[in-house]
Amino acid sequence: MNTLHTLPLAPLLERLFGQADAATSPALAGISREERERLMHSKTEYLDYSRIKDLWLPVSRSTGTLLYLLARSTGAHHVVEFGTSFGISTLHLTAALRDNGGGRLITSEFEPGKVARAREHLAQGGLDDLVEVREGDALHTLASGLPDAIDLLLLDGAKALYADVLALVEKRLRPGALIVADNADFSPDYLARVRAPGSGYLSVPFGGDVEVSMRLG
Repeated sequence: MNTLHTLPLAPLLERLFGQADAATSPALAGISREERERLMHSKTEYLDYSRIKDLWLPVSRSTGTLLYLLARSTGAHHVVEFGTSFGISTLHLTAALRDNGGGRLITSEFEPGKVARAREHLAQGGLDDLVEVREGDALHTLASGLPDAIDLLLLDGAKALYADVLALVEKRLRPGALIVADNADFSPDYLARVRAPGSGYLSVPFGGDVEVSMRLG
């Protein structure tokens, strides 16, 4: 048994995934496909995130399990996350930290309402003692105060900022550290960065919409 599949976390995750599946966004329904594509690729309009603040935007169930597996199998103790949303991915990663004997996860979220809900969910899951939720623009909140050796980085916020967030934390990624980028196809500059020969990374697409990269020594 493990934290992921026991009380109180297992039923909490099932409930949260159910709520995410059922959630709708009236604001999103009023945005054209072309406008959505433009927003996804914009490096400035992510600041207007409040327009779709009711969207859950969680990782999939399989990606959540992948996050737990990667963090657990590598013995991760220091994790950084870009894009908390309602905390589903945070719960998976923090469960791995608990089962690895402890550690610290630093996560950043722009929308205040989601920060509050994520903190509630972490407390309900009994994992809030391992997490520091930083509210605000990740280009500021993740610019300082990070561990000297990061074991795993999750990129799941504004897709256009993936390369910028990686640049912020790159010097603190230990050799062998893993970077998981959800919906990475929306960030071609990030993919070009981690896939380039001599980039310092070994990178591979996983499951169609996730890119898993390893920081080389």
